[in-house]
Amino acid sequence: MESPDQTIPRLLLAAAEAHGARPAVVPPDGPIVSYAELLARALRAGAVFRSLGIEKGDRVGIWLPNSLEWVEAALGAFFIGAAVVPVSTRMKGAEAAQALRRSGAKALLARETFLGADYGRMLEGEDLPALRSRLRAGPGRADWTSWEALTADAPQAALQEVRESGLAVQPDDLAEVIFTSGTTGFPKGAMIRHGQAVRTYSFYARRADVRPGDKYLIIAPMFHSFGFKAGVVVAIASGAAIHPVEVFDAAEALETIEREKITVMGGPPTIFTSLLEANRQARRDISSLHSIVTGGSTVDPAMITALQNEVGVDVVINAYGLTECAALVTMTSADDPVDLIANTAGRAIDGVEIRCVDEGENPVPTGEPGEIQVRGYNVMSGYFEDPAETAKAIRADGWFRTGDVGVLDAAGYLRITDRIKDMFIVGGFNCYPAEIERLMSEHPDVREVAVVGVPDSRLGEVGKAFVVPRQGAAFDPDAFIAWCREHMANYKVPRFVETLEALPRNPMGKIQKFLLRQGAR
Repeated sequence: MESPDQTIPRLLLAAAEAHGARPAVVPPDGPIVSYAELLARALRAGAVFRSLGIEKGDRVGIWLPNSLEWVEAALGAFFIGAAVVPVSTRMKGAEAAQALRRSGAKALLARETFLGADYGRMLEGEDLPALRSRLRAGPGRADWTSWEALTADAPQAALQEVRESGLAVQPDDLAEVIFTSGTTGFPKGAMIRHGQAVRTYSFYARRADVRPGDKYLIIAPMFHSFGFKAGVVVAIASGAAIHPVEVFDAAEALETIEREKITVMGGPPTIFTSLLEANRQARRDISSLHSIVTGGSTVDPAMITALQNEVGVDVVINAYGLTECAALVTMTSADDPVDLIANTAGRAIDGVEIRCVDEGENPVPTGEPGEIQVRGYNVMSGYFEDPAETAKAIRADGWFRTGDVGVLDAAGYLRITDRIKDMFIVGGFNCYPAEIERLMSEHPDVREVAVVGVPDSRLGEVGKAFVVPRQGAAFDPDAFIAWCREHMANYKVPRFVETLEALPRNPMGKIQKFLLRQGAR
Protein backbone atom coordinates (compact mmCIF):
# COMPACT_ATOMS: atom_id res chain seq x y z
CA MET A 1 0.00 0.00 0.00
CA GLU A 2 2.21 2.83 -1.25
CA SER A 3 -0.49 4.85 -2.94
CA PRO A 4 0.23 8.57 -2.47
CA ASP A 5 -3.47 9.16 -1.73
CA GLN A 6 -3.44 6.91 1.32
CA THR A 7 -4.14 8.08 4.90
CA ILE A 8 -3.83 6.42 8.30
CA PRO A 9 -7.63 6.08 8.78
CA ARG A 10 -7.96 4.41 5.37
CA LEU A 11 -5.01 2.18 6.23
CA LEU A 12 -6.78 0.98 9.38
CA LEU A 13 -10.10 0.50 7.57
CA ALA A 14 -8.35 -1.64 4.96
CA ALA A 15 -6.54 -3.63 7.65
CA ALA A 16 -9.78 -4.28 9.56
CA GLU A 17 -11.40 -5.54 6.37
CA ALA A 18 -8.46 -7.76 5.38
CA HIS A 19 -7.40 -8.96 8.84
CA GLY A 20 -10.52 -8.48 10.99
CA ALA A 21 -10.02 -11.44 13.36
CA ARG A 22 -6.23 -11.31 13.31
CA PRO A 23 -4.53 -9.91 16.46
CA ALA A 24 -3.76 -6.20 16.16
CA VAL A 25 -2.57 -5.28 19.68
CA VAL A 26 -1.37 -7.73 22.31
CA PRO A 27 -1.02 -5.81 25.60
CA PRO A 28 1.28 -7.39 28.20
CA ASP A 29 -1.47 -7.44 30.83
CA GLY A 30 -4.76 -7.46 28.95
CA PRO A 31 -6.84 -9.33 26.36
CA ILE A 32 -5.77 -9.47 22.73
CA VAL A 33 -7.39 -6.83 20.52
CA SER A 34 -8.22 -7.90 16.97
CA TYR A 35 -8.08 -5.58 13.97
CA ALA A 36 -11.87 -5.37 13.95
CA GLU A 37 -11.80 -4.44 17.63
CA LEU A 38 -8.99 -1.94 17.14
CA LEU A 39 -11.06 -0.15 14.50
CA ALA A 40 -14.01 -0.05 16.91
CA ARG A 41 -11.80 1.33 19.68
CA ALA A 42 -10.38 3.97 17.32
CA LEU A 43 -13.89 5.05 16.33
CA ARG A 44 -14.92 5.32 20.01
CA ALA A 45 -11.79 7.35 20.76
CA GLY A 46 -12.61 9.67 17.88
CA ALA A 47 -16.15 10.07 19.19
CA VAL A 48 -14.78 10.95 22.64
CA PHE A 49 -12.46 13.61 21.24
CA ARG A 50 -15.26 15.05 19.15
CA SER A 51 -17.56 15.19 22.20
CA LEU A 52 -14.83 17.22 23.94
CA GLY A 53 -14.90 19.82 21.18
CA ILE A 54 -11.87 18.59 19.24
CA GLU A 55 -12.26 19.39 15.56
CA LYS A 56 -10.37 18.82 12.35
CA GLY A 57 -7.03 20.62 12.49
CA ASP A 58 -6.89 20.68 16.31
CA ARG A 59 -4.04 19.03 18.24
CA VAL A 60 -4.20 16.29 20.87
CA GLY A 61 -1.30 15.58 23.25
CA ILE A 62 -0.43 12.00 24.24
CA TRP A 63 1.85 11.58 27.26
CA LEU A 64 1.92 7.81 27.69
CA PRO A 65 4.30 4.88 27.51
CA ASN A 66 3.76 2.33 24.73
CA SER A 67 0.28 0.94 25.28
CA LEU A 68 -3.08 0.11 23.75
CA GLU A 69 -4.31 3.53 24.94
CA TRP A 70 -1.54 5.27 22.97
CA VAL A 71 -2.54 3.42 19.81
CA GLU A 72 -6.31 3.88 20.07
CA ALA A 73 -6.08 7.54 21.08
CA ALA A 74 -3.78 8.42 18.18
CA LEU A 75 -5.96 6.55 15.69
CA GLY A 76 -9.09 8.18 17.12
CA ALA A 77 -7.56 11.64 16.70
CA PHE A 78 -6.61 10.82 13.11
CA PHE A 79 -10.15 9.72 12.31
CA ILE A 80 -11.58 13.15 13.16
CA GLY A 81 -8.79 14.98 11.36
CA ALA A 82 -6.91 16.07 14.50
CA ALA A 83 -3.12 15.90 14.79
CA VAL A 84 -1.25 14.10 17.54
CA VAL A 85 1.42 15.81 19.66
CA PRO A 86 3.59 13.04 21.15
CA VAL A 87 5.05 13.94 24.55
CA SER A 88 8.05 12.04 25.89
CA THR A 89 7.45 10.15 29.13
CA ARG A 90 10.94 11.27 30.17
CA MET A 91 10.01 14.94 30.07
CA LYS A 92 9.47 17.05 33.15
CA GLY A 93 6.55 19.42 33.56
CA ALA A 94 8.10 22.51 31.98
CA GLU A 95 9.34 20.54 28.97
CA ALA A 96 5.96 18.88 28.38
CA ALA A 97 4.12 22.14 28.91
CA GLN A 98 6.24 23.86 26.28
CA ALA A 99 5.29 21.25 23.64
CA LEU A 100 1.61 21.46 24.60
CA ARG A 101 1.62 25.24 24.70
CA ARG A 102 3.49 25.76 21.43
CA SER A 103 1.23 23.29 19.61
CA GLY A 104 -1.95 24.71 21.15
CA ALA A 105 -3.08 21.21 22.15
CA LYS A 106 -6.71 21.21 23.28
CA ALA A 107 -6.67 17.80 24.99
CA LEU A 108 -4.06 15.71 26.77
CA LEU A 109 -4.18 11.98 27.55
CA ALA A 110 -1.67 10.88 30.20
CA ARG A 111 -1.04 8.42 32.98
CA GLU A 112 -1.15 9.92 36.44
CA THR A 113 2.24 8.41 37.23
CA PHE A 114 4.89 6.52 35.31
CA LEU A 115 8.35 5.48 36.51
CA GLY A 116 7.80 7.55 39.65
CA ALA A 117 6.87 10.73 37.78
CA ASP A 118 3.58 12.41 38.74
CA TYR A 119 2.45 14.02 35.50
CA GLY A 120 -0.53 15.78 36.99
CA ARG A 121 1.57 17.41 39.69
CA MET A 122 4.28 18.38 37.20
CA LEU A 123 1.78 20.32 35.09
CA GLU A 124 0.36 22.23 38.04
CA GLY A 125 0.93 25.95 37.62
CA GLU A 126 1.92 25.65 33.93
CA ASP A 127 0.23 28.16 31.63
CA LEU A 128 -1.72 26.09 29.10
CA PRO A 129 -4.51 28.36 27.86
CA ALA A 130 -5.60 26.11 24.96
CA LEU A 131 -5.76 22.89 26.99
CA ARG A 132 -9.45 22.23 27.65
CA SER A 133 -9.45 18.54 28.58
CA ARG A 134 -7.06 16.56 30.79
CA LEU A 135 -7.69 12.84 30.44
CA ARG A 136 -6.07 10.02 32.41
CA ALA A 137 -5.49 6.45 31.33
CA GLY A 138 -5.91 4.22 34.37
CA PRO A 139 -6.67 5.21 37.97
CA GLY A 140 -5.68 8.57 39.37
CA ARG A 141 -6.65 12.16 39.97
CA ALA A 142 -10.34 13.02 40.31
CA ASP A 143 -9.76 16.32 38.50
CA TRP A 144 -8.61 14.44 35.38
CA THR A 145 -11.34 12.63 33.40
CA SER A 146 -11.12 8.85 33.07
CA TRP A 147 -10.31 7.80 29.49
CA GLU A 148 -11.73 4.34 30.10
CA ALA A 149 -15.04 5.74 31.31
CA LEU A 150 -15.33 8.10 28.35
CA THR A 151 -14.56 5.47 25.73
CA ALA A 152 -16.90 2.95 27.36
CA ASP A 153 -19.78 5.42 27.12
CA ALA A 154 -19.06 6.69 23.60
CA PRO A 155 -22.44 7.04 21.85
CA GLN A 156 -22.92 4.41 19.13
CA ALA A 157 -24.67 6.91 16.90
CA ALA A 158 -21.48 8.95 16.70
CA LEU A 159 -19.31 6.08 15.46
CA GLN A 160 -20.59 6.18 11.89
CA GLU A 161 -19.95 9.91 11.79
CA VAL A 162 -16.37 9.32 12.95
CA ARG A 163 -15.90 6.65 10.28
CA GLU A 164 -17.13 9.08 7.62
CA SER A 165 -14.86 11.84 8.91
CA GLY A 166 -11.97 9.37 8.69
CA LEU A 167 -12.77 8.74 5.04
CA ALA A 168 -12.77 12.50 4.49
CA VAL A 169 -9.22 12.92 5.85
CA GLN A 170 -6.83 13.83 3.02
CA PRO A 171 -3.19 12.79 2.46
CA ASP A 172 -2.08 16.42 2.92
CA ASP A 173 -3.89 16.75 6.25
CA LEU A 174 -1.70 17.12 9.32
CA ALA A 175 -1.21 13.90 11.31
CA GLU A 176 1.56 14.74 13.75
CA VAL A 177 3.31 17.72 15.32
CA ILE A 178 6.42 16.21 16.85
CA PHE A 179 8.87 18.43 18.66
CA THR A 180 12.59 18.43 18.04
CA SER A 181 15.01 20.91 19.55
CA GLY A 182 17.80 21.12 16.99
CA THR A 183 20.63 23.51 17.82
CA THR A 184 18.53 26.48 18.85
CA GLY A 185 17.73 25.08 22.29
CA PHE A 186 14.04 25.78 21.65
CA PRO A 187 11.77 22.95 20.49
CA LYS A 188 10.24 23.19 17.04
CA GLY A 189 7.23 21.15 15.96
CA ALA A 190 7.89 19.20 12.77
CA MET A 191 4.65 18.78 10.81
CA ILE A 192 4.16 15.30 9.34
CA ARG A 193 1.17 14.61 7.11
CA HIS A 194 -0.86 11.47 6.53
CA GLY A 195 0.26 10.75 2.98
CA GLN A 196 3.95 10.97 3.72
CA ALA A 197 3.70 8.82 6.86
CA VAL A 198 1.80 6.04 5.08
CA ARG A 199 3.94 6.10 1.95
CA THR A 200 7.23 6.16 3.87
CA TYR A 201 6.34 3.33 6.21
CA SER A 202 4.64 1.18 3.60
CA PHE A 203 8.05 1.18 1.90
CA TYR A 204 9.67 0.39 5.27
CA ALA A 205 7.29 -2.54 5.81
CA ARG A 206 8.16 -4.04 2.44
CA ARG A 207 11.92 -3.50 2.83
CA ALA A 208 11.89 -5.00 6.34
CA ASP A 209 9.74 -7.91 5.11
CA VAL A 210 6.99 -7.39 7.71
CA ARG A 211 4.17 -9.80 6.89
CA PRO A 212 0.54 -10.45 7.88
CA GLY A 213 0.53 -12.35 11.16
CA ASP A 214 3.98 -11.15 12.22
CA LYS A 215 4.42 -10.35 15.90
CA TYR A 216 6.10 -6.96 16.31
CA LEU A 217 7.71 -6.18 19.67
CA ILE A 218 7.61 -2.38 19.76
CA ILE A 219 10.33 -1.20 22.12
CA ALA A 220 11.05 2.20 20.56
CA PRO A 221 8.81 4.71 22.39
CA MET A 222 5.71 5.68 20.47
CA PHE A 223 6.37 9.31 21.43
CA HIS A 224 9.58 9.07 19.41
CA SER A 225 9.48 10.04 15.74
CA PHE A 226 10.49 6.48 14.82
CA GLY A 227 8.46 4.59 17.42
CA PHE A 228 4.87 5.19 16.30
CA LYS A 229 5.39 5.31 12.56
CA ALA A 230 7.92 2.47 12.24
CA GLY A 231 5.96 0.49 14.82
CA VAL A 232 2.22 1.07 14.70
CA VAL A 233 1.87 2.35 11.11
CA VAL A 234 4.10 -0.46 9.78
CA ALA A 235 2.14 -3.08 11.71
CA ILE A 236 -1.21 -1.80 10.41
CA ALA A 237 0.12 -1.59 6.86
CA SER A 238 1.26 -5.22 7.14
CA GLY A 239 -1.45 -6.84 9.23
CA ALA A 240 1.04 -7.59 11.99
CA ALA A 241 0.35 -7.75 15.73
CA ILE A 242 1.61 -4.90 17.92
CA HIS A 243 3.25 -6.03 21.18
CA PRO A 244 3.87 -2.76 23.08
CA VAL A 245 6.73 -2.56 25.60
CA GLU A 246 6.48 0.14 28.27
CA VAL A 247 10.06 -0.07 29.57
CA PHE A 248 12.86 -2.05 27.99
CA ASP A 249 14.42 -4.73 30.15
CA ALA A 250 16.63 -7.28 28.38
CA ALA A 251 15.58 -10.25 30.50
CA GLU A 252 11.87 -9.44 30.19
CA ALA A 253 12.20 -8.82 26.46
CA LEU A 254 13.89 -12.20 25.96
CA GLU A 255 11.13 -13.92 27.92
CA THR A 256 8.48 -12.16 25.79
CA ILE A 257 10.22 -13.04 22.52
CA GLU A 258 10.34 -16.70 23.53
CA ARG A 259 6.81 -16.87 24.94
CA GLU A 260 5.05 -14.91 22.20
CA LYS A 261 7.27 -16.08 19.32
CA ILE A 262 8.08 -12.49 18.36
CA THR A 263 9.16 -12.16 14.73
CA VAL A 264 9.91 -8.44 14.18
CA MET A 265 11.80 -5.79 16.20
CA GLY A 266 13.31 -2.37 15.67
CA GLY A 267 15.45 -0.01 17.72
CA PRO A 268 18.94 1.35 18.33
CA PRO A 269 21.93 -1.02 18.25
CA THR A 270 22.28 -0.87 22.05
CA ILE A 271 19.02 -2.81 22.47
CA PHE A 272 20.19 -5.71 20.35
CA THR A 273 23.65 -5.75 21.89
CA SER A 274 22.01 -5.98 25.32
CA LEU A 275 19.68 -8.77 24.18
CA LEU A 276 22.50 -10.81 22.70
CA GLU A 277 24.66 -10.43 25.80
CA ALA A 278 21.78 -11.33 28.13
CA ASN A 279 20.79 -14.34 26.05
CA ARG A 280 24.24 -15.86 26.17
CA GLN A 281 23.46 -16.38 29.83
CA ALA A 282 19.68 -16.92 29.69
CA ARG A 283 19.76 -19.16 26.60
CA ARG A 284 16.19 -18.36 25.60
CA ASP A 285 14.81 -19.65 22.31
CA ILE A 286 14.48 -16.45 20.27
CA SER A 287 14.80 -18.14 16.90
CA SER A 288 11.33 -16.85 15.93
CA LEU A 289 12.90 -13.46 15.09
CA HIS A 290 13.16 -13.01 11.34
CA SER A 291 13.41 -9.22 10.80
CA ILE A 292 15.32 -6.50 12.69
CA VAL A 293 15.80 -2.85 11.75
CA THR A 294 18.32 -0.74 13.63
CA GLY A 295 19.88 2.68 13.21
CA GLY A 296 21.00 5.78 15.03
CA SER A 297 24.70 5.03 15.12
CA THR A 298 27.41 2.84 13.63
CA VAL A 299 26.55 -0.83 13.99
CA ASP A 300 29.07 -3.39 15.20
CA PRO A 301 29.55 -6.02 12.45
CA ALA A 302 29.85 -8.66 15.18
CA MET A 303 26.31 -7.80 16.31
CA ILE A 304 24.93 -8.34 12.83
CA THR A 305 26.79 -11.63 12.49
CA ALA A 306 25.55 -12.77 15.90
CA LEU A 307 21.93 -11.95 14.99
CA GLN A 308 22.29 -13.94 11.79
CA ASN A 309 24.30 -16.89 13.14
CA GLU A 310 23.32 -17.19 16.82
CA VAL A 311 19.65 -16.25 16.41
CA GLY A 312 18.94 -17.01 12.77
CA VAL A 313 17.52 -13.60 11.81
CA ASP A 314 16.89 -13.43 8.05
CA VAL A 315 16.64 -9.66 7.64
CA VAL A 316 18.97 -7.22 9.42
CA ILE A 317 18.73 -3.64 8.17
CA ASN A 318 20.44 -0.39 9.12
CA ALA A 319 18.62 2.89 8.54
CA TYR A 320 19.02 6.65 8.90
CA GLY A 321 16.39 9.29 9.43
CA LEU A 322 15.45 12.53 11.11
CA THR A 323 12.28 13.78 12.75
CA GLU A 324 11.89 16.35 9.97
CA CYS A 325 12.06 13.60 7.33
CA ALA A 326 9.39 11.35 8.87
CA ALA A 327 12.28 9.58 10.66
CA LEU A 328 13.36 7.68 7.53
CA VAL A 329 15.75 8.67 4.73
CA THR A 330 17.89 5.64 3.88
CA MET A 331 17.85 1.87 4.44
CA THR A 332 20.14 -0.99 3.63
CA SER A 333 18.72 -4.12 2.00
CA ALA A 334 18.39 -7.64 3.35
CA ASP A 335 20.88 -8.96 0.78
CA ASP A 336 23.56 -6.34 1.48
CA PRO A 337 26.84 -7.73 2.87
CA VAL A 338 27.55 -7.31 6.57
CA ASP A 339 30.16 -4.60 6.06
CA LEU A 340 27.70 -2.40 4.16
CA ILE A 341 24.98 -2.90 6.77
CA ALA A 342 27.42 -2.13 9.57
CA ASN A 343 29.25 0.81 8.05
CA THR A 344 26.60 2.58 6.00
CA ALA A 345 23.00 3.61 6.48
CA GLY A 346 22.07 2.27 3.06
CA ARG A 347 20.62 4.09 0.07
CA ALA A 348 17.79 6.59 -0.21
CA ILE A 349 14.33 5.07 0.05
CA ASP A 350 12.33 4.99 -3.17
CA GLY A 351 11.19 8.41 -4.36
CA VAL A 352 13.63 10.31 -2.12
CA GLU A 353 16.84 12.09 -3.12
CA ILE A 354 19.94 12.65 -1.00
CA ARG A 355 23.10 14.60 -1.68
CA CYS A 356 26.15 15.86 0.20
CA VAL A 357 27.09 19.52 -0.23
CA ASP A 358 29.90 21.88 0.71
CA GLU A 359 29.55 25.14 2.67
CA GLY A 360 28.26 26.87 -0.46
CA GLU A 361 25.64 24.12 -0.81
CA ASN A 362 27.24 22.77 -3.97
CA PRO A 363 27.30 18.96 -4.35
CA VAL A 364 30.65 17.46 -3.40
CA PRO A 365 32.33 14.71 -5.44
CA THR A 366 31.55 11.08 -4.69
CA GLY A 367 33.48 9.92 -1.66
CA GLU A 368 33.93 13.41 -0.25
CA PRO A 369 32.27 14.50 3.03
CA GLY A 370 29.57 17.13 3.02
CA GLU A 371 26.34 18.17 4.69
CA ILE A 372 23.56 15.68 3.95
CA GLN A 373 20.51 17.17 2.26
CA VAL A 374 17.25 15.38 1.57
CA ARG A 375 14.44 16.05 -0.89
CA GLY A 376 11.25 14.08 -1.36
CA TYR A 377 7.81 13.18 -0.06
CA ASN A 378 9.19 12.28 3.38
CA VAL A 379 10.32 15.84 4.18
CA MET A 380 8.11 17.68 6.66
CA SER A 381 5.93 20.51 5.43
CA GLY A 382 7.63 22.80 7.93
CA TYR A 383 7.85 23.68 11.60
CA PHE A 384 4.51 24.40 13.24
CA GLU A 385 3.77 28.15 13.17
CA ASP A 386 7.46 28.92 12.67
CA PRO A 387 8.09 30.12 9.11
CA ALA A 388 11.47 31.61 9.97
CA GLU A 389 12.93 28.31 11.21
CA THR A 390 11.23 26.49 8.34
CA ALA A 391 12.98 28.74 5.83
CA LYS A 392 16.32 28.04 7.51
CA ALA A 393 15.75 24.29 7.30
CA ILE A 394 14.22 23.84 3.85
CA ARG A 395 15.60 25.49 0.72
CA ALA A 396 13.26 27.06 -1.80
CA ASP A 397 13.97 24.13 -4.16
CA GLY A 398 12.84 21.61 -1.52
CA TRP A 399 16.18 20.36 -0.20
CA PHE A 400 16.14 19.88 3.59
CA ARG A 401 19.36 20.78 5.40
CA THR A 402 19.97 17.96 7.88
CA GLY A 403 23.03 19.42 9.58
CA ASP A 404 24.61 15.95 9.49
CA VAL A 405 27.83 15.23 7.61
CA GLY A 406 28.12 12.17 5.42
CA VAL A 407 29.81 10.54 2.46
CA LEU A 408 28.06 8.98 -0.53
CA ASP A 409 29.81 6.21 -2.45
CA ALA A 410 29.43 5.47 -6.14
CA ALA A 411 26.52 3.10 -5.47
CA GLY A 412 24.63 5.69 -3.44
CA TYR A 413 25.29 4.21 -0.01
CA LEU A 414 25.47 6.83 2.71
CA ARG A 415 27.98 6.80 5.55
CA ILE A 416 27.33 9.22 8.43
CA THR A 417 30.60 10.75 9.57
CA ASP A 418 29.76 13.64 11.89
CA ARG A 419 27.01 15.89 13.17
CA ILE A 420 27.22 19.56 12.41
CA LYS A 421 24.55 20.13 15.01
CA ASP A 422 26.60 18.48 17.80
CA MET A 423 23.70 16.18 18.55
CA PHE A 424 24.54 12.94 20.35
CA ILE A 425 22.42 9.85 20.90
CA VAL A 426 21.91 8.28 24.32
CA GLY A 427 20.43 4.80 24.07
CA GLY A 428 18.45 5.78 20.98
CA PHE A 429 17.31 9.19 22.29
CA ASN A 430 18.51 12.30 20.46
CA CYS A 431 20.21 14.81 22.76
CA TYR A 432 20.65 18.38 21.59
CA PRO A 433 23.35 20.21 23.56
CA ALA A 434 21.88 23.67 22.98
CA GLU A 435 18.61 22.68 24.63
CA ILE A 436 20.36 20.94 27.54
CA GLU A 437 22.72 23.88 28.06
CA ARG A 438 19.78 26.27 28.11
CA LEU A 439 18.15 24.23 30.87
CA MET A 440 21.41 23.98 32.82
CA SER A 441 22.02 27.71 32.61
CA GLU A 442 19.12 28.19 35.04
CA HIS A 443 21.14 26.55 37.83
CA PRO A 444 22.13 29.32 40.27
CA ASP A 445 25.81 28.25 40.43
CA VAL A 446 26.39 27.98 36.67
CA ARG A 447 27.97 30.86 34.79
CA GLU A 448 28.66 28.97 31.56
CA VAL A 449 28.18 25.39 30.45
CA ALA A 450 28.90 23.29 27.38
CA VAL A 451 27.70 19.74 26.81
CA VAL A 452 29.19 17.11 24.51
CA GLY A 453 28.57 13.45 23.90
CA VAL A 454 31.18 10.91 24.96
CA PRO A 455 31.35 7.18 24.16
CA ASP A 456 29.63 4.71 26.46
CA SER A 457 29.78 0.93 26.11
CA ARG A 458 26.14 0.39 27.09
CA LEU A 459 24.26 3.43 25.74
CA GLY A 460 26.47 4.31 22.77
CA GLU A 461 26.96 7.85 24.03
CA VAL A 462 26.26 9.82 27.20
CA GLY A 463 26.50 13.50 28.05
CA LYS A 464 29.41 15.25 29.69
CA ALA A 465 28.97 18.80 30.97
CA PHE A 466 31.82 21.30 31.24
CA VAL A 467 30.78 23.92 33.78
CA VAL A 468 32.29 27.31 34.56
CA PRO A 469 30.86 28.08 38.03
CA ARG A 470 29.75 31.54 39.06
CA GLN A 471 32.39 33.43 40.98
CA GLY A 472 32.30 32.53 44.65
CA ALA A 473 29.92 29.60 44.15
CA ALA A 474 30.62 26.36 45.99
CA PHE A 475 29.85 24.22 42.95
CA ASP A 476 29.17 20.54 43.71
CA PRO A 477 29.13 18.26 40.59
CA ASP A 478 27.08 15.55 42.32
CA ALA A 479 24.50 18.06 43.51
CA PHE A 480 24.41 19.53 40.00
CA ILE A 481 23.65 16.12 38.48
CA ALA A 482 20.89 15.64 41.06
CA TRP A 483 19.47 19.04 40.12
CA CYS A 484 19.53 18.06 36.44
CA ARG A 485 17.56 14.89 37.21
CA GLU A 486 14.82 17.06 38.70
CA HIS A 487 14.68 19.48 35.78
CA MET A 488 15.12 17.43 32.60
CA ALA A 489 14.50 14.05 31.04
CA ASN A 490 16.85 11.36 32.35
CA TYR A 491 18.60 10.73 29.03
CA LYS A 492 19.59 14.43 28.90
CA VAL A 493 21.23 14.34 32.34
CA PRO A 494 25.04 14.35 32.08
CA ARG A 495 26.81 11.28 33.40
CA PHE A 496 30.00 13.30 33.90
CA VAL A 497 30.64 16.87 35.02
CA GLU A 498 33.94 18.72 34.87
CA THR A 499 34.55 22.25 36.10
CA LEU A 500 36.70 24.69 34.11
CA GLU A 501 37.90 28.22 34.71
CA ALA A 502 36.88 29.09 31.15
CA LEU A 503 35.48 27.37 28.09
CA PRO A 504 37.79 27.19 25.06
CA ARG A 505 36.77 29.70 22.39
CA ASN A 506 37.98 30.77 18.97
CA PRO A 507 38.79 34.42 18.11
CA MET A 508 35.13 35.00 17.24
CA GLY A 509 34.08 33.86 20.73
CA LYS A 510 32.52 30.57 19.61
CA ILE A 511 33.00 27.63 21.98
CA GLN A 512 35.39 25.10 20.46
CA LYS A 513 33.52 21.93 21.29
CA PHE A 514 35.92 19.77 19.34
CA LEU A 515 38.55 20.55 21.99
CA LEU A 516 36.11 19.56 24.74
CA ARG A 517 35.29 16.31 22.92
CA GLN A 518 38.96 15.53 22.45
CA GLY A 519 39.65 16.04 26.14
CA ALA A 520 36.56 14.09 27.19
CA ARG A 521 37.38 11.09 25.03
